[in-house]
Order: sequence, then structure tokens, then C-alpha cells
Amino acid sequence: MRALAWFGSPLLSFLVFASFSAGAFGQVPTDVQEPGTQPGEVSGIETVDKCNNCHGGYDVSAEPWHLWAGGMMSHATRDPIFWATVAVAEDTFGGAGDLCLRCHTPDGWLGGRSVPTDGSALGPGDANGVSCDACHRMTNPDRSEHLGVQVAPFLANDELNPATGYYGSGMYVIWNASSKLGPYADAQPKHQWLPSSFHRDARFCGTCHDVSNPVVGDLAHNNGAQVPLQPGTFSGVPGAPVNLKAAFNNFPFQYGVVERTFSEHQSSAFATLLVSQYPSLPADLRAGAIETAWQAALAGGVNGNYADGTPRSFTCQTCHMRPTTGYGANKPGIPLRPDLPTHDQTGGNAWTPQTIQYLDAQGKLVIGGGLTAAEQQALQDGSLRAIDNLQQAAALEVAGNTVRVINLTGHKLISGFPEGRRMWLRVTWRDGAGQVVRQDGAYGPLQVVLQGQLLAVDTILDPESPHTRIYQAHYAMTEEWASQLVSLGFPASLPLSFDRITGAVTKTLGQLAAQPSGSHHETFHFVINNMVAYDNRIPPYGFSFDQASARNALPVPASQYGDPGPGGVFDYFDVVDLDPPAGAESAVIELLYQSTSWEYVQFLRLANQGGVPHLASTGQNLLDAWLNTGMAAPIVMETATWTAPFDPWTDLGSGLAGTNGVPTLAGIGGLVGGEPVTLILDNALENTTANLIVGLAALHAPFYGGTLVPRPDLLILGFPTGAGGGVTLGATWPTGLPSGFSFYFQYWISDPAAPQGLAASNALRAATP
Repeated sequence: MRALAWFGSPLLSFLVFASFSAGAFGQVPTDVQEPGTQPGEVSGIETVDKCNNCHGGYDVSAEPWHLWAGGMMSHATRDPIFWATVAVAEDTFGGAGDLCLRCHTPDGWLGGRSVPTDGSALGPGDANGVSCDACHRMTNPDRSEHLGVQVAPFLANDELNPATGYYGSGMYVIWNASSKLGPYADAQPKHQWLPSSFHRDARFCGTCHDVSNPVVGDLAHNNGAQVPLQPGTFSGVPGAPVNLKAAFNNFPFQYGVVERTFSEHQSSAFATLLVSQYPSLPADLRAGAIETAWQAALAGGVNGNYADGTPRSFTCQTCHMRPTTGYGANKPGIPLRPDLPTHDQTGGNAWTPQTIQYLDAQGKLVIGGGLTAAEQQALQDGSLRAIDNLQQAAALEVAGNTVRVINLTGHKLISGFPEGRRMWLRVTWRDGAGQVVRQDGAYGPLQVVLQGQLLAVDTILDPESPHTRIYQAHYAMTEEWASQLVSLGFPASLPLSFDRITGAVTKTLGQLAAQPSGSHHETFHFVINNMVAYDNRIPPYGFSFDQASARNALPVPASQYGDPGPGGVFDYFDVVDLDPPAGAESAVIELLYQSTSWEYVQFLRLANQGGVPHLASTGQNLLDAWLNTGMAAPIVMETATWTAPFDPWTDLGSGLAGTNGVPTLAGIGGLVGGEPVTLILDNALENTTANLIVGLAALHAPFYGGTLVPRPDLLILGFPTGAGGGVTLGATWPTGLPSGFSFYFQYWISDPAAPQGLAASNALRAATP
């Protein structure tokens, strides 16, 4: 009742809207705040140039700095999509940017420079994304090892004994001393250090790679979850004290679904599978990224374990920081390690590095401009690694008229930030002359209108075609949540979506609020989306229904991928019916991945109306970069070919009707030497004589009012049709015949009802495969 009274108060609704909708928000609303170390609570965060002094400049194939500098974690604060998204989020819900900044610039966030929440107070030293210190001073929030700073009520664990940490949404807990934390017990650095088992734990990566929205988690009617929260674990009241909020009373995976990469991994068999158990995997999984991780682990230790004997499982680090042989620093006495983690943290984003370099050359990066030659080379190298990573993520297997898409990763295929990111099958069908008959999943130029100007943009041309299989997640807003926001004073005119060709607004917040109860609408407004409307991304191996349900990571609908139900496990592959068009003799099947789409770039441009002055140009700048860097052209992940199934039997027609119509001749058998073959005559006149004509070539000559198709090289006369009007003749197909060698068969049957006393079956050509 208190929540209803709050929502019903016109004055409070006005005050809440006035604060939420203001750009460059100067105070983080309690609705956005989360547990963990807070700004200003730790000191001495070092910039990356101090780390580069020892950890870079000596071996680009193994050194931490070059590999880190080419990955997207190091450029998380430069990322143009990030800033264009923050601009729309801040303009929609003032203060929401704080949620984004805490992961994309932890140095700036911990230093208190993320307020205002549009990032306008960040300094040049904050441009290096997820810095060295951000990771190497992070501790386990369950307090089981090194005790980082977490002060009540900002405790990032469930406060039980033993405690379970909150792993997600940037709820990091930071060590407040100069020691660097890492995975080795025998390190010999020139600075203070402490060994940390947490750095080999998948939960370490889950800190930022499970993203939940605390705003909808606390305020939306369904908590933005597939499984709503229990009453009493959230406030439902805008601006309520943080200790009442959903983020402070629930695990991060329980509300506000945005990204679930870590939860996808935790719900899979890989969460507990030891690398040494690799040989026990199904044969189709012993390939690609999984095999690469296994091979690297074998080279880095014994039987896939760490070099120090610690058992290694298929964690995030096992695949995305694979061990290599090298030195961790350039100082004398540093040991050569066979299991040095490669610090590239490579994902699948091969395109954004190009946009960063393009906007840097234009002087239009929001932060971090003036890239050095070393940084530019690192970006280019990182882009190539991302392509290689994509090309190891999946396999295609063609069987008949189906293709099997196999997930070779430890999370959904695809994973991560869902907006605009997609994977699909492009199938190019050709006839016998090599001409294209049809292309499914076609990608190419589409004429659109942007700000009154015609523009050709590349996109999937017919995303709604039943022949186009696209793997993606669609997020949405419900009618009930839209009504809540309108009652709070959010503008009913807020655009939720735009026509991808004309740019016209296709739905507003008010229009959604006025729809029938239970309605929803798909939108790219991730900061106020409160449901997953659709998710057909392929689950990883051993994906548990129960775990995925608890962590709000189920496919939508959950009946996909084997429909296992409670207690079951989803398929780790998708079987797609190919549906060949008429005349198709062959096809090339390509699995494509695109970092971001025209539709998302268009949204970020049109939804940015300049309400956040500091970021007013980010939508246009992103569009310009997109247009000038190949429009995020899709990467070919895997290819396969299809050929029309070979049918050794060809019906040549030319039958001649008798008493029962046209007699029919059919052949059974694969025409493999030494194997049985059967000819079946049916529908002939009963109790008469049928004569089989066999030829090594076709004649197609007029004969008794019909057409004699085989050249009469062999005549087999006098088969009785019996009471059923048929003849079945069995034989063994001869051996030693070359591929394509043909026989021609046709029956001629005595029948007074035929034009000249003989009826004829259709002719058959039998060709050796």
C-alpha cells in the first residue's frame, strides 16, 4: 500500500520524474546504486602507464600490455556504441549512466569521477577501460580470501556464514593496499603482491559479465525477470533507501535481465567440467574453441591442469585468457612460465576497434583520443584475434536437407550485450548451371530515409522471411511497466521504436501503456526494458533448465532446444530444415556474425535528441563511424555445402494407358555393386503378359501408339501379371560399373484396351552413383 500511495502522489511523481529525466545527473539515485566498494573508499588506483613500464614493450605475442591493449576491455571507455547507449539511457532515466560507468571505467568510478553520471567529469587517465588495477586489486566479495572494502549497507554478499558473494553488475570489492593480486604463489615482482585463487575463478569474470538493471529490478511489476522476486525483497518505491532495494536483497542474476553470459556458463556443464575430462565430451564438441582451450591447457600444465598442479576447469579464463609460454614482465629474474595467461580477453567484437580508430582520427572520441602507434597496432591485432575467436565458436554439419549448428563455446551462441548483436544463416542456392535460385538470409543494401535524406545501408534484407534463421535476443517493455512509468510522469511521447526504413516512430510509451493488459513491445531501450520477449540463441553443452531458470537465462520460449522442462538439459545445437527451392542442385551455407546492426545504430541516432549535452553528438558520430568502417560487415564464422541428394532412379515418363490406366514402374535400391535392386510393376492388366525392355541408352522411338524409351538391347519376355496386375523382379546390381553408368527399363504389357493392343509403363533410368 505504501508503494501505491507513492505512485499515486502527483507531487512525488513530479519530483521523481524531474530527477530521473535530467541529463548529467549530479547524484546517483538509490534506484541505481549497488553493493560493493563505493567511490572514494579506496586510494592509490594506478594508471596503466605504470604497469606498462614492466609488463609491456618486449613480446607482443605474450606480454600482458600489448594483448590487453588490443582487447575491448582496455577500450571499454572509448567504445562509441557504449557512449551512444549511455546518452539515450541518461536521457531516459537520469542517473542510469552510473550502472554503465562502474564497469566501463572502474578507475573513474572508484575515484568519484562518474558523477555527473553522463561521464563528463572523467579525466584522460580514466580512458583505459578495465585497467590493470581494476582486476589486480579485486577480491572475492564472499570474504573467503583477501578482505576488500565493503561497508554496510553496501555489502556485496548475502551476509550468511559462510557468505555467498554477489557476482554481477560491477559489484566489485577492491583491496585497499598497494599489493597486486594474482594467481601465482611463486611470483617474483618488483612490487608488493599477494596470491589470489579468485583470479582463476569464473566468478571473477562474472563480476561484470552478468549485467542486471537495478532500476527495473526494484520498480517494475515483474522485477525485469523471468522469475519475479519474492515479496519483501524489493521496495517498489522510487528513491527508497538502498537497504530496501532489490540489488541489496537478492543475487544479481535474480532481477533486471540485461546480459547473462556468466549465468549461461554457470548453468552449463562447463561450470564444473575439468579440462582433463575433455576426451569424455561428445565427438562434435571436441573441436573449435573447446579443443583450442584444451590444447593450450595441455601445453601449459599436466593433463590440462595448471602448471602448479591445481585442477583447471573450463572457466572463462581457460578460454578467454588461454595459457601461453612467456614472461610476465621484462625484468631480470622473472620466470619463464608455460601457463602465462594471455591478457587479450578476446571476444567476438572485430568491428568496434575500427570505429575507435576512425573517430580518433576525426577527433571525435568522447574520451581517450590521441591513440599512439602502439595502441593502434594493438587494436588491429585484437581485431584479428576476435575474427579467429568467432571462427572457432561454432560448427556446421549438413545431413540431407538439414544443417546442424553446434555451439562450441561455454555460453550461449551468441552471448553478451544483446542489442543489435546477431548471428544468422545465409544460404545461397544454385542450379546445375551455377545460377542463384534463391538466397536465404540475404544481406545487402537497403534504401532508407534518415533525417529527410535517402541513404543506402547494409542489413539483413528480409529478417521476417520463414527461410531466414537469425539467432538473437529481443528485449521488450510490458504494458503494465509502461503504465507505471507514465504514472510517474515519464513522457507518453517517449519513442520506443522506429521504422527501420522511414525512421518514423512506430510506438511510444503512452501508446504501449494504452494497450490491452498483458501486451508488450520490443525496444532497444535497455535501461527501461523489463522482459525478454524472445531468445533463440543456442545454449551451451549441458545447459540445465533448473539453473537457467533460477538465473533468468532460459531460452524464450523455453520449449526450444529439446524442450527439456524442469530437471532436464537443453540441446547444445540447432537443427535447421533447409527447404531447398525447386531446381537447386547445390548451396553454400554460411554462419554470419554481426557486432551491431543498422537497426540499432539507427535507434541510437534517432533516440538521441540532445537531452544530455555532453553526449548529444554520440549518436551521429556512431552513425558516421558505422558508415565509414564497412557498416559492421558480418564475419563468416563457418561454412558448409549442400548438394541435392543423388537419386539413382529417374522417372522418364512415356507410359501408355491400358485397362487400368497407365501402368507404373518403380525401382528400389541404391544401385551399389553387389547390393539388391528391385523393379516393381503395378497397375497393369491382370492375368496377362508383361515384357521388360532393357537398354544401355535411350531411344525414344514411336512404338505401338506410344513411345519406346529404352534402346532394346535386352528383351525379357513373358512375365505373368497375375491377379494383382503387377510384377516384382529382384536382382543384384552388377559390380565394377563406373559412376553415372545408366540402364533404361520399360514394360510393355498385352492389353486389348490399349490403342494397338499393348500398354506401356513409364520408363526408368537407373544410374550408378
